Amino acid sequence: MKRNTLSTQNQWWRNAVIYQIYPRSFADASGDGYGDLPGVMDRLPYLKDLGVDALWLSPFYLSPMADGGYDVADYTVVDPLFGETADAYSLISEAHDKGLKVFIDLVPNHTSDEHEWFRAAVASAPGSPERAMYMFRDGRGTDGELPPNNWSSVFGGPGWTRLHRPDGTPEQWYLHLFDIKQPDLDWTNERVRVAFDDVLRHWLEAGVDGFRVDVAHGLVKEKGLPDQEEVTELLGTNMGPMWDQDGVHEIYRRWHRILGEYDGERALTAEAWVPDLDRLARYVRPDEMQQAFNFDFLTAPWDAATYRRVITDSMAANDAVGAPTTWVLSNHDVMRHASRLGRIDTSDRNGAGPGEPQPDNALGLRRARAASLMMLALPGSAYLYQGEELGLPEHTTLPHEYRQDPVWERSNHEQVGRDGCRIPMPWSADAPGLGFSPTGETWLPQPESYRGLAADQQVGVPGSTWSLYRDALSARKSMALGDGALEWVGGFGDDVVAFTNGEVTVLTNVSGSPVSLPDGEVLLASTAVDRELPRDATIWMKRS
Repeated sequence: MKRNTLSTQNQWWRNAVIYQIYPRSFADASGDGYGDLPGVMDRLPYLKDLGVDALWLSPFYLSPMADGGYDVADYTVVDPLFGETADAYSLISEAHDKGLKVFIDLVPNHTSDEHEWFRAAVASAPGSPERAMYMFRDGRGTDGELPPNNWSSVFGGPGWTRLHRPDGTPEQWYLHLFDIKQPDLDWTNERVRVAFDDVLRHWLEAGVDGFRVDVAHGLVKEKGLPDQEEVTELLGTNMGPMWDQDGVHEIYRRWHRILGEYDGERALTAEAWVPDLDRLARYVRPDEMQQAFNFDFLTAPWDAATYRRVITDSMAANDAVGAPTTWVLSNHDVMRHASRLGRIDTSDRNGAGPGEPQPDNALGLRRARAASLMMLALPGSAYLYQGEELGLPEHTTLPHEYRQDPVWERSNHEQVGRDGCRIPMPWSADAPGLGFSPTGETWLPQPESYRGLAADQQVGVPGSTWSLYRDALSARKSMALGDGALEWVGGFGDDVVAFTNGEVTVLTNVSGSPVSLPDGEVLLASTAVDRELPRDATIWMKRS
């Protein structure tokens, strides 16, 4: 499986459409109400029929599940909630047999506090090699009673917790930029780097095609750990001494070399909430990662001028380093775009709960279909989040007693968190649990609106959102749009995003009056069209 050269040919990830699976909520084969890897295997034909090129699995590792599996207790073992460790190998093999690549999540910023590394650190003395793997520091104040700095957790509350000896004596503090059960690793420590070299090689040997790197902009902290000037938002989009430090790039160059030891074009994708597009492009320089999510596109408001600016600036920044742009509209951390685009503030990615202003999901779905069709016509790669091909909305009326996201508790119930975008998939309208589980059990309740959107109500049905996605993916591939070149087109007004990619003209009427269509063959449209394109709609046309 290993090779000795860094081939630049057959870089499939440059134009791939990758489907994100949140395993807990995708498909349950065991009947316990939690999605699992055998359930994913059962649904591989569905993904193949949809027409995606690859799948990305959110964490399935051994974990106490304090943060949905992003608190990892062992990076090489499958948690029993998701099946057996052998199931991961079988899934990789079966996906490859169907021509699908496989990405898995890598969570390197922190571990679980139940990981053997952290347990050894807690059991060891300050200054020990075991402690040096994590961000342990003495406190400030007369007796160290104050945290080392003022950093907060992006989930809410303080970013430091103090250890106590078995007799109750307080001692050092440890950093956790997320939940208290997610201690941050110290990436200046070579033992940490070597340990993750081994994790990478373990899964590369198992055949994975790449890794989505969680919190890729957070591994290295500013030297001296100075106080932060601003309170950090969820996902860390406010820059500060814990984000986007230059030292992260040395790590990714090291990983790039490791991936280059293996056959096939393996890839790294950065989850980096970096608002400066030129700095984001640094993550995808030729000797670092291959992809970085374009979160500026995800968070863009429903506004034509903003889309034109974000698309232009993103492609220019990535072209400067020879990288593709990686488009995305939804994921497991943000409100589904079928609901987000139905809000008054269409750039607000945070979840909503009962009693809060509710999105107009009918308007949101109309805009979501238009936005997705626009995205899939852009050159580069694209990521889809499970269920968006069904037009699933956010569950914005989820009763609070079901919430499991640590954001809910750590924010003192001021933020509902991300459970609303992680609701179990609806597969069959008439089955208990909408076909998610053979027993009808679901770890989170599904809203009634999911019944009419279930997969069996849409697959193969003309005009359905599933069929729109399937047809768009097929056309995108047959016309090589992912490898194409974008040229802006004028003459349709300020409220229309208009461009060509190869032989296709794409028009998205964001907010203007109906637009007269140019001559040409209609290939795809997000809604019914005649001679005009209505607002909140996208059309693909083949130039005559």
